[in-house]
Parts: sequence; C-alpha cells; structure tokens
Amino acid sequence: MPGWQDFYNEYKDQDFELLSVSVDIQGPEVCKPYTEGTSFTTVVDSENELANFFGFKIVPNGIFIDKEGTIRLLKQGFHVTNNDHIHALKNLIEGKVEQVLLDDEYYSPKTKVISIEKQLSETKFRLGMEYAKSGKIEEALNELDQALQLDTDNFLIRKQRWYIRFPEKFAPTIDIEWQQKQLEKERAEESQVDCGPEGCIIPGTTKNQ
Repeated sequence: MPGWQDFYNEYKDQDFELLSVSVDIQGPEVCKPYTEGTSFTTVVDSENELANFFGFKIVPNGIFIDKEGTIRLLKQGFHVTNNDHIHALKNLIEGKVEQVLLDDEYYSPKTKVISIEKQLSETKFRLGMEYAKSGKIEEALNELDQALQLDTDNFLIRKQRWYIRFPEKFAPTIDIEWQQKQLEKERAEESQVDCGPEGCIIPGTTKNQ
C-alpha cells in the first residue's frame, strides 16, 4: 500500500483516481490495518465477484478504466514494484497511449480449468465463504479444499484457506516468506495426488464427498 500511496500522490492532480479492491471473505475489518495512512479509496469484495468476472486467480491485479468506462489496461499480476507495469500506467494517465497490453510471464497457469469445473469451483468457494461468515469453520474449509482441488492454480482460494487455518500468518503483518514456503509444500503434495473411483485427494485436505 505505501507504494500505491506514493503513486497516487504523484498523479492524483492529473484527473486520476485510485480504487483498491481487497479480496477478503472475512470482511473490512481484516483489511483495515493495511489501509492505514492511505488517502485513496479501498473497498472489500468479500464475494470474490471481481476476480470471478475477469478470471483472476492471484493478487494483485490492475485495471485501468477511462472516463467513458472503457478498459484500457487489464493485467493479472499487476504490481507497483514492476517498472514496466508502472511505466504503462503512467503512459495511460498522461495520454501517451490509448491502450496497453502486458504479456510478461508474471503468472502463467500450468493448466486450464474446463468451464464446468471452474463453475463448480466458484460455487464451492462461495459456499465456503458463507460457512465462514456463519462461524462454521470446518464446513468452510471442506468446501474451500474441494474448490481448490478443482482449480489448483487459483491462489485466491488457496490464500483464503490459509487465512482460516493460519490467521497468525496474516496479522499483524502478512508473512510472504511463509506463503512462498507453504505454496511450495502444497505444490509438492499436489504433484502426488491420489486419484481413485471417488475422486482425487490432495494430501492434507478433506476427501471428496
């Protein structure tokens, strides 16, 4: 957030507004500590609707929309520390270009989820969120685990599972190093997925019903 605040301070007087969208099923209280000291608007997408609409599987992402509502830049994995990304955004703000296409390999999913699996994964993700909101943690994790089995490249699902299971890794600060190690561990386990008549079981997760 500090990086985006610096960028906003530089361009806010050039008819530019910054809106950050937090993807947290736990609601606004979770993201408040990370927005302290910022002057741009932050909203919470607790239903994951934005990511589902654009097919985002990770964070952060970038969308640049002009005054007429036309999308001029859409990038999964857009990051304030990436010079190419920031340069593209500056060109749009300053009117040097009308549209930007970024094709770097920040994120490249190994597999593509077929439509029916993606829909089922999204349904289970939403159901898991509803269980979590109701305090039914085991039921929530069961649905999120199954959602991830259907869409293993979806980091947003993976992150919400981590947040429920390991809340201490997200507050008072987010432990990025731990996330990287946890992702490596889970990827190693998932490469040895056991598939049988009742479906595929990822070690450490619940069994398909």
